[in-house]
Amino acid sequence: MDDREMKLKEMDELIEELNDHAYRYYVLDAPVISDAEYDVLFDRLLALEEETGVVRRNSPTIRVGGKVLDGFRKHTHIAPLYSLQKSKTFEELKAWEKRLGIPENEPRLYTLEYKFDGLTINLTYEDGKMVMAATRGDGITGEEIFEQAKTIKSIPMDIPFRGRMEVQGEAIMHLSDLEEFNKTAKEPLKNARNACAGALRNLDTKVTASRKLDVYFYNVGYIEGKRFSTHTEMISFLKENRFKVNDFERLYDNLDDVLDGIKEAGEHRDGLDFLIDGMVIKVDDFALRDRLGYTERFPRWAIAYKFPAEEMTTTINEIIWDVGRTGKLTPTAVVDEVDIAGATIRRATLNNIEDIRRKRVNVGTRVFIRRSNDVIPEILGAVPGDENDDAEEPTSCPYCGTKLERIGPNLYCPNTLSCRPQLTERIVHFSSREAMNIEGLSDKTVELMFQNLSIKEISDLYRLTKEDILSLPGFKDKKADKLLEQIEKSKKPELSNFIFALGINNVGKKTARDLAKTYRNFENFRNAKTEDLLEIEDIGEVVAQCITDFFSSEAAERTLKELFELGVQPVGFEEKKGPLEGLKIVVTGTLSSMTRNEAFALIEENGGTTQSSVGKNTDLLIAGENAGSKLEKARTLGVRTVSEQEFMEMIGR
Repeated sequence: MDDREMKLKEMDELIEELNDHAYRYYVLDAPVISDAEYDVLFDRLLALEEETGVVRRNSPTIRVGGKVLDGFRKHTHIAPLYSLQKSKTFEELKAWEKRLGIPENEPRLYTLEYKFDGLTINLTYEDGKMVMAATRGDGITGEEIFEQAKTIKSIPMDIPFRGRMEVQGEAIMHLSDLEEFNKTAKEPLKNARNACAGALRNLDTKVTASRKLDVYFYNVGYIEGKRFSTHTEMISFLKENRFKVNDFERLYDNLDDVLDGIKEAGEHRDGLDFLIDGMVIKVDDFALRDRLGYTERFPRWAIAYKFPAEEMTTTINEIIWDVGRTGKLTPTAVVDEVDIAGATIRRATLNNIEDIRRKRVNVGTRVFIRRSNDVIPEILGAVPGDENDDAEEPTSCPYCGTKLERIGPNLYCPNTLSCRPQLTERIVHFSSREAMNIEGLSDKTVELMFQNLSIKEISDLYRLTKEDILSLPGFKDKKADKLLEQIEKSKKPELSNFIFALGINNVGKKTARDLAKTYRNFENFRNAKTEDLLEIEDIGEVVAQCITDFFSSEAAERTLKELFELGVQPVGFEEKKGPLEGLKIVVTGTLSSMTRNEAFALIEENGGTTQSSVGKNTDLLIAGENAGSKLEKARTLGVRTVSEQEFMEMIGR
């Protein structure tokens, strides 16, 4: 065997090994090597391909994209891809079951699965190799997207089954990937569904690869030399052949339980990292399916239940600019009233002036608007044909009239001393639980203080008398005494809480804790130089500059001097080994005794680290009511899960 043959042999072995690792990572979510170890193998394969000039058709290196295609060719499917009959109420589902005409004494089994809100794709395999990929099209003829499909890492290029077959799945873009993509995109993608469709119908396969698409498979439309007896058997076949199948595949022996399953899925819908717009109910038995047959458009043995829409169109009537504690202006769109998922929507968020311009919206623009759970609705972009590029950038603060400053994509009011919204928000932040923890000092009470007392600065809180507080509407002796007691108690905050309370731009709770841990007392922190700050992990140039700018400000210097003269004295940092020391923790579901942010604060106070999603390195999941996909994933990965009460017991509460 010569040198070239040895290299080709090594390449084939690497391809087999890398594809197996990719299957474990992207389909099973159970990798057996680290990312760094995978990269070493991948880089070795790249080097061998460059040396030999050979790239195998199933090499993982082809998944990065690169081809720019001339256009889309038409492809005729082996078997037709039918639409689904749709329903919007449980009564319609019951009417569908009645139309099936299944005798009372005959057993009936129904499958229930997600109706993904993405793009249907149809893959063809011959002799165990993927040879074609196409869009659904009209169900008979679609468009070839073979090169685009090859960039999707959860699609197997090779499978054990050697016969000819077609398999259908739904291509999706995960919401977390969409969010990350839009952080750096010149033009943000309006939603995950459009982002996915646009990626698969892009002639530049590098664009397709950049969207990090995924596919969930759910049907074998045609198969040579094999027949399934049930849907459940077919799903097992898909899994055996390395196709990614979603965990939510249920089997019920009556429709009432199916309806309960739909309710359960609807409750957990907002916790998913992908879009679904309903559920699909199918008859499990293939012999019964054959008896029931098809109409011209859809199978009689299946039906889709559609959830209430989470996305609608409406018109922007006004754009209001609010000012926060840092002076940053945030625009909110006042829109024509619209009902989305059972809620009446009148306002929606826009991030900044650049966001407005990227989305090409303005007053009078008809826009797509989306609502998810209780999160404030978001403007996704203009309806095609209604784009508006004439949005004007405000030049003065709507509250105090001060000339605005532009920093990056955001506008700021520099009048920190007498711009009322800034002062109100600063005091609310200063007194919050994660900061000075002044219980009873709500934003409503702060607003009352501004209206009725001479409160102009944070330090004025420590000058309040009982007579001052009693002059506020709704305050009696007991309530006034309790607030004064809380204010006095706050004079000895932990160093990390005090740093966070100061409201330094870009210094959150974690950064404040890192700073306290590094400098141990406030004077050390106050005198830190930029180069010293940059040596702290996760502190970059922007955060370091924000800290040094804060301490060079005359207003900050004056406020600190007054606070210290009034008795505020942060306690030096002491390393505490909490019961959660070293644990990486995820919180999901609705908590009854605290907000999500309060839970995060308790975790960090007790030595733990919070994570936004469940992964291979997650140590603990705290599950509140209506915990959804994160709880399911934690169980799959063997992550320890505890209830809210068990969590409180762990930290001695």
